Amino acid sequence: MAPRVLVSDRLSETAVQIFRDRGIEVDYEPDLGKDKDRLLAVIGRYDGLAIRSATKVTEKLIAAAANLKVIGRAGIGVDNVDIPAASKKGIIVMNTPFGNSITTAEHALAMMFAVARQIPEANASTHAGKWEKNRFMGVELFNKTLGVIGAGNIGGIVCERAVALHMRVIAYDPFLSEDRAALLGVTKVELDELLARSDFITLHTPLTDKTRNILSRENLARTKKGVRIINCARGGLIDEEALAELIRSGHVAGAALDVFAVEPATENPLFGLPNVVCTPHLGASTTEAQENVAIQIAEQMSDYLMTGAVSNALNMPSVTAEEARVMGPWLKLCDHLGAFVGQMTDEPIKAINVLYDGAVAEMNLAALNCAVIAGIMKATNPDVNMVSAPLIARDRGIQVSTTRQEQSGVFEAYIKLTVVTDRRERSVAGTVFSDGKPRFIQIKGINIDAEVGAHMLYTTNEDVPGIIGTLGQTMGRNGVNIANFTLGRSARGKDAIALLYLDDPVPQPVIEELMATGLFQQVRPLVFNVA
Repeated sequence: MAPRVLVSDRLSETAVQIFRDRGIEVDYEPDLGKDKDRLLAVIGRYDGLAIRSATKVTEKLIAAAANLKVIGRAGIGVDNVDIPAASKKGIIVMNTPFGNSITTAEHALAMMFAVARQIPEANASTHAGKWEKNRFMGVELFNKTLGVIGAGNIGGIVCERAVALHMRVIAYDPFLSEDRAALLGVTKVELDELLARSDFITLHTPLTDKTRNILSRENLARTKKGVRIINCARGGLIDEEALAELIRSGHVAGAALDVFAVEPATENPLFGLPNVVCTPHLGASTTEAQENVAIQIAEQMSDYLMTGAVSNALNMPSVTAEEARVMGPWLKLCDHLGAFVGQMTDEPIKAINVLYDGAVAEMNLAALNCAVIAGIMKATNPDVNMVSAPLIARDRGIQVSTTRQEQSGVFEAYIKLTVVTDRRERSVAGTVFSDGKPRFIQIKGINIDAEVGAHMLYTTNEDVPGIIGTLGQTMGRNGVNIANFTLGRSARGKDAIALLYLDDPVPQPVIEELMATGLFQQVRPLVFNVA
């Protein structure tokens, strides 16, 4: 029986035809995503679901999807898909990470031009027959300072185009290397300097816990008087109420937003303000981009449903069916090793080295490397997957090297990951035991035997009495349950580490309380995908 796919949002007819040409039955119902009840009633009939942003793939919908094997998002953002729920049910979630990069970057530049010259208001005034030439005094982009927050794929394109416009471009991105900045022709700065210097600020970062409200009330107040702000990335990056107040006060000269904290945005504190340009999330809305991402997702979903091949998956590595059986636990270990280092590293990474020892050295190292790099990158960009991660690493100027060696110790196989920054080297090693569970076996050069938990706390300290008691008492006072813990040390009285397995995430005040004891060099909460 042929696989069956539902297209519940508007996709190119070319994409629909690709499904048919590949022998897949397809139902094209572009408005079904807006009808939650009917979608819930029919989803159980389908093997694949192709969507854009209108369809909300919730835990409830996934629970009703008895036969669903793959969800394909034509675009990069998957905020409308409950990925953990899909993963638990074995449903692959795919996206198209680079199909609309140029389109989104061009829209940001168009918004910058529009707010610089007050084009929308001047257009409306002229259509009304007013001819208010003296009212709309704009500013040039030439020789102005553009601050780019997030210089990854889309932000990097904006940087290149802005340099060509002879703007002075400065960028804030903790993971932008100096070599990559030089290649883009931009100056890397800290956020405070960017806020103080920029005539225009444009955001190109994903929405994460670290970037949420990055232009907060406090940070907006630090901006240069007369700044103009553009956001074509994600809603939630800007305190919209504070921005509206600063526009009214005259501190901010204008703003251009394509994305909003609440969408669809039918009302917003910025609506109706002078020199505020608003568009309804049009960043990816060009004929070319929509055609590209639609064709890509149709091809990816067809390949998986007909042959089992997986590409651009956000919750599954891209490996062949033959490799998956053997490599599955090792791919999970690679993800955990990368996630550990990614969550521990707050400065730009210069180099990544992965050592494969023993039997694992004979596996598909390209796929394993991708899993390691994706694990690292996910700490700052949840949209990264095994396909896009190596490209992002290359764009950031990160050198990736692989070493393989014959069995050299007590383990039949193990993997050691080492990351190099300007300030330090950080390494972690792991293996897979006969039970198929990944384990950490060495951290910071200290041998350890630690399973991987969903919520963990990592601490480093001098090996002195009282550490275990302090950890236990502090957690107990704050109602944080310790499920288990593992300790390790280099030698008596020397460096020591602890890994606590917790039932829930550690509140920030608890971390601060532990650091205030003076006993710990580091106290870092860690989160791992153990589903």
